[in-house]
Amino acid sequence: MQIVLIALVIGAIAALIAVAAKQRKPEAPTQATYESPQQLDRADFVKPTAPWLVVLFVSDTCHTCAGLIPKVQLLASDTVAIEVSSFQSDKTRHERYRIEAVPTTLLADGEGVVVKTFVGPVSATDLWAAMAELREPGSTPPPEAHQPL
Repeated sequence: MQIVLIALVIGAIAALIAVAAKQRKPEAPTQATYESPQQLDRADFVKPTAPWLVVLFVSDTCHTCAGLIPKVQLLASDTVAIEVSSFQSDKTRHERYRIEAVPTTLLADGEGVVVKTFVGPVSATDLWAAMAELREPGSTPPPEAHQPL
């Protein structure tokens, strides 16, 4: 009788452990995080007196980077300076600003303060909206306005 009782207790404990293990959520996958510069020396880039600067850090071997170049270049104007910095041809600048991932797109003001950063691919819509919002705050709807009902 004691053996049956012990077997029942062990079985009940095993069932509880199985139920608890099944309800436990798996750990979230580790996400890479990259530091981006907070300040740029405007003298390091084209048109240092322009009110806005967009810098796209790329690699010549990055296909995603190549697709972003035309999107960024469309932002060029008298008030927005554009620079594409390739790792292969400008390794020193990538190291100076500690660029760890490409593509990295930085939007900086006239003082070189980085006000918006995109690490990885960015849609033309998001890029252009970010620049519009920086140039004229309140010009784009808040993110919650884009949520489906």
